[in-house]
Amino acid sequence: MIDLSHIGQYHENNRIEAKKALGGLPRSIWETYSAFANTLGGVILLGVEEHADHSLHTVNLPDPERLVREFWEMINTPNKVSVNILTQSQVRIETVDGDRIIAITVPRAQRYDRPVYIDGNPMTGSYRRSGEGDYRCTAQEVEGMLRDAAAQTQDMRVLEGAALDGLDWESVGRYRARAEGCRPGHPWQGLEDTAFLEQLGAAGAGGDGAVHPTAAGLLLFGREREIVRAFPAYSLEYRDRTGDGREILSSSGDWSGNLFDFYFRVRAALARGIPSSGRPGEGEDREVSGALGEAVANSLINADYWGSGGIRVVREAEQVTISNPGGFRIGVDAARSGGVSDPRNGALSRMFNRISIGASTGSGIPNIYSVWKRRGWTLPVIEERFAPERTVLTLPLRGSGRRDAPVPAGCGAERNPVGKQMIIEYLTEHPRARAAEIGAYIELEPSCVREDLEQLIRQEIVSVEEDGEGRMYRLKS
Repeated sequence: MIDLSHIGQYHENNRIEAKKALGGLPRSIWETYSAFANTLGGVILLGVEEHADHSLHTVNLPDPERLVREFWEMINTPNKVSVNILTQSQVRIETVDGDRIIAITVPRAQRYDRPVYIDGNPMTGSYRRSGEGDYRCTAQEVEGMLRDAAAQTQDMRVLEGAALDGLDWESVGRYRARAEGCRPGHPWQGLEDTAFLEQLGAAGAGGDGAVHPTAAGLLLFGREREIVRAFPAYSLEYRDRTGDGREILSSSGDWSGNLFDFYFRVRAALARGIPSSGRPGEGEDREVSGALGEAVANSLINADYWGSGGIRVVREAEQVTISNPGGFRIGVDAARSGGVSDPRNGALSRMFNRISIGASTGSGIPNIYSVWKRRGWTLPVIEERFAPERTVLTLPLRGSGRRDAPVPAGCGAERNPVGKQMIIEYLTEHPRARAAEIGAYIELEPSCVREDLEQLIRQEIVSVEEDGEGRMYRLKS
């Protein structure tokens, strides 16, 4: 993750933690281990100190072998650490400028291992990482990780406190019509509605012997007031900021307020006014519209409806932003690569699949990236945020600045917040870089990157220095 031969060019951030460790293993190492494992992973450096200018410098550990033995002994002690997710190769003794240090690379834990906690109590011993360092997780964050760790997704649960008369039967009817159109001749065509819902996984028998909606059934087909009783933080919102900024869709009143109706209303709204690629053929617009629909479905299927913040879709002139409570259950890199599917709401995923919405094999996100590449647009950005945990997908609707795509006027950070975020990500991984290097990474011309960098310098996020051959940029300490 970091180049130890240039350690002096780094400073602590949400992926790097330095500890002097001359007096032995620091107690705080276990909080940082938990925090990295529960967030995005990171590197713990022992034998490294931070100077007044926030740069990192090595100190020589007198007996790093002893510290490594002690580390392995403690990390394998269950009442100290809930789980050891490290391999031998991830704890290394390194020599940097003649000093011996220890580098511990902590990966992001698999969702079935989270929360990774210390001192025997997940509610008090679970940590996450933010820009300010390690913080103790809230009860809501711990409960969210525990839900995700379960083998059966939570939306399969029968809600005995809800009744079938809380469903919007017009939504059920519209779904059935679509399902029967997608799969003509399927045996469910002859079923009455309750039996159809049970077959679908939208309803099931409770302990009282009566049939109740499942969590997935209530979310997909319920009326909003009934959904909120089971999911108090539930909310849906679509905003169009391309004109007067008026709110297009939020709380129900003239519509059901469920996920089924929200999906189709939002997809129709997003399909209007997709920027032209400059090449003939309506198929391209349909392709982009389909990819946007895939992105909305992906958000609905992977949202944590017990979390806070609700589903938000915002359409702007040059981008669409889709956000939902809950992080990725698989790593963001794995989601981009495809082939792996681990939806947070497995029952909802199957229900959408039955009407040919959503990709069940992990191909949804890669397909969206492929469409954007063919369009010549700046690639989408997936961001995981914490405290509270949210996933944000930003989909630019404009050119990337590559040679096969036109560059719009005014490509600075105010018009390209996605590019600005990608610059920050690049400088987190690379301590110093030129505009051309950053541009090659985010597929944007150096002139446009420099405009973004100037914005970041004015915001005191990035600093610039001269190295004799030109300007070098780094995150400001």
